Amino acid sequence: MTFDQLNLQEPLLKALKDTGYTNPTPIQEKSIPIVLQQKDLLGCAQTGTGKTAAFAIPVLQLLHSQQPAQRGPRAVRALVLTPTRELAIQIEESFRTYGKYTGLNQMVIFGGVSQGSQVNALRNGVDILIATPGRLLDLLNQGFVNLQHLQLFVLDEADRMLDMGFIHDVKRIIARIPVKRQTLFFSATMPPEIAGLANTILKDPIKVEVTPVSSTAEKIAQEVYFTDKDSKRSLLIHVLENSTIERALVFARTKYGSDKIAKALTRAGIKADAIHGDKSQNARQHALNNFKNGKIRILVATDIAARGIDVDNLTHVINYELPNVPETYVHRIGRTGRAGASGIAISFCDAEERAYLKDIQKLIKQSIPVVEEHPFPAAKTFIAPQPAIQKKSAGGGGNRNGNNGFKKRFNSNHSFNR
Repeated sequence: MTFDQLNLQEPLLKALKDTGYTNPTPIQEKSIPIVLQQKDLLGCAQTGTGKTAAFAIPVLQLLHSQQPAQRGPRAVRALVLTPTRELAIQIEESFRTYGKYTGLNQMVIFGGVSQGSQVNALRNGVDILIATPGRLLDLLNQGFVNLQHLQLFVLDEADRMLDMGFIHDVKRIIARIPVKRQTLFFSATMPPEIAGLANTILKDPIKVEVTPVSSTAEKIAQEVYFTDKDSKRSLLIHVLENSTIERALVFARTKYGSDKIAKALTRAGIKADAIHGDKSQNARQHALNNFKNGKIRILVATDIAARGIDVDNLTHVINYELPNVPETYVHRIGRTGRAGASGIAISFCDAEERAYLKDIQKLIKQSIPVVEEHPFPAAKTFIAPQPAIQKKSAGGGGNRNGNNGFKKRFNSNHSFNR
């Protein structure tokens, strides 16, 4: 199935085409038609399954179809509540990417920073508000946020809200939004309190479930290099001196970072280019075509820009920066090792990313082998002598059988477990 078959309007299709994103994931294919029918949705899905687009795309279409002929500042018509600053920023970027031709605007608010700029933006008017619970409740109590005109409410990562102690703030916010609304509720798991909350706020919802993504990691050989943040570029150039890395997709966290990495590789004599949302569609397509036909060896991309990339015989994925969402790691490395082919995922981990690595290993239920011998080790070691998670007795690590050159490069008895 393609997005063209989901009855999306031209502004949405045009934005999706710009990203090179043509085929919906299972959660998107199931959810978008339900949301467009203005029904409540209960989505059981993890981050990394494409669920952000599963609600962002139809929310944008519904709001675009119902543009109010009003004077004065815009009123908040859609609210997305999410537990962390990082997720809120990612969701806002998704709305901006998919909605750039709709005329709608969006903003993100979260704690830990001065509220002044956020208050000023709210006064100017906003269609879609993405927020973390604490800061939103603060601004509601101060009278800076008006949710009286809210039509769509998205509660994302509900189980994480519970784990992080935000559930009472969430309930306070729900008590202050219109009863007559459409609600989209997403949670990876359904503990009793979350199931009870869903029953309270959803009206005749349609339930959508997708298969967890963690099994993807089992067929891909993985390794991690511990290094310092400032050494990553040198380490990447060192790793790419290995001629067996025929074609690699390198993931960076930001658009600016993608450009800097690609330029550094080019200066080092490694043919590379970057793709991200600030580049024109022609420039992105040109880089992708050069990557597919072998004119460049390395493509550096952000997560959103990489969604439309489907390259045959992609031998390596390199996580220049580890993602803060563990499911995103699985989604990234799943771009190699497709259709039964072997694939290798290499990750760089600095001190600030240790917690991300721990979460990734917990999700995939295995320890990622550590490459200890390289010229750019971390200044302070944080490698523990025992695996964080015991490997499965049957089948664990089977993906590395027969890849002796790869196996010699690391000691699989070492892993991170702090």
